[in-house]
Amino acid sequence: MRKRYRILGGMALLALALDQLSKYIVMQTIPEHRPVPVIQGLFDLVNIRNRGAAFGFLNRSDIEWQFWLFLVATLVAAWAIFMLVRSSHDDPWLFAGLGLVLGGALGNLVDRVRFRAVVDFLDVYWGDWHWPAFNVADSAIFVGAALACLAMWRQPSGAGDKTGRNAGKASGKGGNAA
Repeated sequence: MRKRYRILGGMALLALALDQLSKYIVMQTIPEHRPVPVIQGLFDLVNIRNRGAAFGFLNRSDIEWQFWLFLVATLVAAWAIFMLVRSSHDDPWLFAGLGLVLGGALGNLVDRVRFRAVVDFLDVYWGDWHWPAFNVADSAIFVGAALACLAMWRQPSGAGDKTGRNAGKASGKGGNAA
């Protein structure tokens, strides 16, 4: 198997396993809607269900079509990730980032299939300000997307072209100097 798919798959499996293990532990040890202070006034562990998307968007329990929307969105994202990996130059940081995104998306999909909601348990706040609760999968998606963006940003122009036709032109070497 090619290195890019080993990196992608390894990071996806790592993110998925850590996400599901952490959610299992939270569900076994913390009653729903009972915060457990970790850092007083800043960080609690909670056990809540989010039926919506990121930051509680579409968090209404009476909308069944959300499940199908999120299922299709996850499948489209997975397809897009595989297409990007397939057509990209060999950058392990890009593949690691995309693997984290894929693993996080799959972690939340597992919850949606099992519970018709996502288990969130990380609660960050300061005074009256509250960040919406999140989980390891959400963190993997965020960190993975940032890592993938940085990898693409630092990629030289034309590096994504596997044929190498644009590599010389982008760096000013080769090609026709008119």
